[in-house]
Amino acid sequence: MPKAKTHSGLKKRIKITGTGKIKRGHAYTGHLKTNKTHKQNKNLSKSALVHSTDEKRINQLIANMK
Repeated sequence: MPKAKTHSGLKKRIKITGTGKIKRGHAYTGHLKTNKTHKQNKNLSKSALVHSTDEKRINQLIANMK
């Protein structure tokens, strides 16, 4: 069986923390920021953790990153 390859698009979008959790950015930050409130833009700029129910699926895509 061939080796699993890391998903190239995903490895640019996430980081792995020291404890092994997966950090991600928020969506809806590309443009049209003037329509959003200051509070909304501030909270969207912060990073977030991937939900535990999605971790198994994402770990299969980034098998070689760890």
